[in-house]
Amino acid sequence: MTAPLPPPSPRRAREILFPIVPYQAAPRIAAALADERLRAAVASATTLKDRTRVETLARTFGPEVDARREAAGRLRRHVLDHLDHYLARFAAAATANGTTVHVARDAAEAREIVVRIAREAGVTRCVKAKSMVTEEIALLDALVAAGVDTVETDLGEYVLQLADDAPSHIVTPMIHKSRHDAAAAFSAALGVEAPPEPEALTRVARASLREAFRRADLGVTGANFLVADTGTVVLCTNEGNGRLTTTTPRVHVAVAGIEKVVPDLPALASLLELLARSSTGQPLTVYTSLLTGPRRAGELDGPAESHVVLLDNGRTRILADPRFREALACIRCGACLNACPVYRAVGGHAYGSVYPGPIGAVVTPLLRGLDAYPDLPHLTTLCGACQAACPVDIDLPRMLVALKEEQRARGVVPWRERLAQRVARFVLGGRLRFRLARFVLRKVLRRRADADGFVDRAPSALGRWTRTRSLRAPAAKPFSPPRPPKGGADGAR
Repeated sequence: MTAPLPPPSPRRAREILFPIVPYQAAPRIAAALADERLRAAVASATTLKDRTRVETLARTFGPEVDARREAAGRLRRHVLDHLDHYLARFAAAATANGTTVHVARDAAEAREIVVRIAREAGVTRCVKAKSMVTEEIALLDALVAAGVDTVETDLGEYVLQLADDAPSHIVTPMIHKSRHDAAAAFSAALGVEAPPEPEALTRVARASLREAFRRADLGVTGANFLVADTGTVVLCTNEGNGRLTTTTPRVHVAVAGIEKVVPDLPALASLLELLARSSTGQPLTVYTSLLTGPRRAGELDGPAESHVVLLDNGRTRILADPRFREALACIRCGACLNACPVYRAVGGHAYGSVYPGPIGAVVTPLLRGLDAYPDLPHLTTLCGACQAACPVDIDLPRMLVALKEEQRARGVVPWRERLAQRVARFVLGGRLRFRLARFVLRKVLRRRADADGFVDRAPSALGRWTRTRSLRAPAAKPFSPPRPPKGGADGAR
């Protein structure tokens, strides 16, 4: 009988991703808005990524972009509608290939499974590829607590591990940090001279990580997709660390959410065409690895043991709710984060979760509880940019509204918001009331407006809005058309 697994250690990185609940986003939002360096870094990177996504998809698919997105969305929804069938097919095929398949009901059971595999195999050194689902279950801390020396091998994740920081983007974990931050982390943690130049930093990381790969006897990864027909685990990386993590250690464990399954290789190909283009603007990730069981007799590379941990952790609960099922269609490309004006302004840590941005604002309350994360459905402008960017056409705005409606049904909407909604409903509910409110607002704001009609510092309650954005004063001429005559548009009937 093995010793009980201790809980994850209370590192700063864990406090960022697993805050005390109910999580209050306001303090982190205020800190992010006050950090001009962070805002500039996140806005610059996401704007570039979003523009590259648009250009690459248009260049590849032309006018068929939306049709491809809709087809990919139908594919993902089909799988979710028949998830039990495809999971059974994957488990049978993977087992036939020599992979041991485990099922974990929650994060604690997933950690226990992976640590048990490590103990039974007698491993002591682990290399780990970037994986949001292993962040979701706090696996790194569990392995370290169990005596398994574990190193993050994605360059961004490695920097964050050394700096005791946490990822803030699904694809680009250290989007909130600069090369100077990386140099400082390397110098402090590794005791080496690390100039803040990309080439120099890469050399330092390569020297350290190659030694970690050489010594490791356990490799841990996530999975971008699981192919039901062949029992294949698919990994998409750009640095090669994923391939080394799965081929050099003698034991490989892949942890994957149950929603990651796809029917067959043609379905996989259609999603891969959209994944990299939507994420980084590439035709395909540099390393797309298809792993089908442990190494066979006569093969030199690959693990002697191969394991897949299928994680539920609240996913079947989402699957059972038709309002939110399509949230599980996400392929973790990060496009919705790059397109979102809220994420661009506050960064990922403001969400208090492994999953930031629009998709995080939906799935985090669904996975961890709406009462635990009451603020996240409100971190949105409902502009629709997230859905327009999504390669599988997930209607995130609809689900954000549905979460707000659920809060209202539970009676947990803050009184200030309820009051604002009532005032807005009253003002917008009558033409005369609306015109009077518009007249008063224009009187209040027009003296503070610039030549283009924007107000940078509004009085009273409106001042909270203008702390971080401009407010447009009502125009001199109303947008609403005049009321037509009673007899019809031409007045002659």
